[in-house]
Amino acid sequence: MLESSQDHNSQFHSERGTMSRKHPVVVVTGSSGTYTAPVKQAFENIFRREGIVAAEVLGDGLHKFGRVEFRRAITDAAKEGNHSFSHFGPEANHFEKIEETFKTYGETGTCKRRYYVHSEEDACLCNKHFNLTDLKPGEFSPWEDTEPNSDLLLYRGLHGMVKDGAVDPGRHVDFSIGLVPVVNLEWIQKIHRDKQERGYPAEETVDSILRRLPDYVKYITPQFSRTDINFHRIAMVDTSDPFIARDIPTLDESMMVIRFRYPKGVDFQHMLKMIPNSFMSRANTLVTPGGSMSLAMEIILAPILRSLMEGRNK
Repeated sequence: MLESSQDHNSQFHSERGTMSRKHPVVVVTGSSGTYTAPVKQAFENIFRREGIVAAEVLGDGLHKFGRVEFRRAITDAAKEGNHSFSHFGPEANHFEKIEETFKTYGETGTCKRRYYVHSEEDACLCNKHFNLTDLKPGEFSPWEDTEPNSDLLLYRGLHGMVKDGAVDPGRHVDFSIGLVPVVNLEWIQKIHRDKQERGYPAEETVDSILRRLPDYVKYITPQFSRTDINFHRIAMVDTSDPFIARDIPTLDESMMVIRFRYPKGVDFQHMLKMIPNSFMSRANTLVTPGGSMSLAMEIILAPILRSLMEGRNK
């Protein structure tokens, strides 16, 4: 895939100012619920084939508030004149704990994590895992240590490359991936997910979208200028009015725009041969069918993760 995995990795680290470490940190950051299934499948396939044991941390476990507390915090913020309080901003997240998590894992190969319980199914799994009976949707699990003797940390969440003043988790990251749809598609996904999975009326979801826009612009969007590779999903159907869309465009109804921050050493010709109907739109940008997302991720990411493992072993 690359001229040389090691050459590409050396270029990547020299640009970022980091070194290959014994305990690499890999970040997947992006909008809530973005392509969960194909991303999970791609990483599972790579880890299995490469024999990589990954410790996983999910970003929603590093929110500050459970569901009830968050709604109370919104009300309290509104009373003080803050009508933009959201899950995207620092008031509702432990940004400093994200940085601490990456730093600690990079130094020791282990870190603390907890889970946010989204659903009854999550509650059953967490209760069984922690030998509890009383965890409910909208709550956090207890803290636990990640698996011992893991090869790398994989973080998936909203704020893996966030920067807020002196807090900068990205300085402890070895490789980062951005996952983001165009904003209208993101809104469609949220409206449908909130209605189907959480029973929220559309009006409440629209209020939520409007309330979190300032934090989206300040804390979410800038991350994608820091990530090493972005997977940007563009729908090939009309999403002009996301508030009346009857369904979420599928991956097969989409194209994936893949931007490489550091294109030096990347063998784009190999990718074009391996991914059907792909093409280059710019010198650092590959475009693929949305349905090929998982395949594209495996072809692109496997050599990079392999290179991180080679650096780790050295």
